[in-house]
Amino acid sequence: MNIYTIEKLSIKDYKKCNNIWNMKKCEFTEKFRKEIEDGNRVVFIYKINDEFIGEIAYVFDMNDSDYTIPNQRIYISRLIVKKEYRNQGIGGILIDYILEEIKKMGYKEATIGVDKDNASALHLYQEKGFLLIFFLTEKTNTVNFTNWWKRYSVSYF
Repeated sequence: MNIYTIEKLSIKDYKKCNNIWNMKKCEFTEKFRKEIEDGNRVVFIYKINDEFIGEIAYVFDMNDSDYTIPNQRIYISRLIVKKEYRNQGIGGILIDYILEEIKKMGYKEATIGVDKDNASALHLYQEKGFLLIFFLTEKTNTVNFTNWWKRYSVSYF
């Protein structure tokens, strides 16, 4: 059995996330980096033997009350596990960990977005108590969502 740690990401280690996801191909890499530097995004890394295996974050302000409300609702972002480690319970461990962190900060709700085609994530979020609120398609100035998205909220804190 592998011994793991979950640690808050330091901005100096941000480039190591490339071990989990392709930072060169992701259009949000620089946006995420800036949010970490500004303190709006806090990222936690699941590590085995110091190797980056999984990642999850929370975001304080998404500039949209469907996602975030100061001191009440926080957005969970970027749950991702390295391909060869998927379906081993790591995503569930990361969700449990971040929900505890959010609870400690006094938040009453958490929201999360997921592509409707991501069946394993949908199952995980429902298993962790997230409820479907609505479907959404939208086109914004910064992001063009080409797929349906489901937003989930949980308020069991």
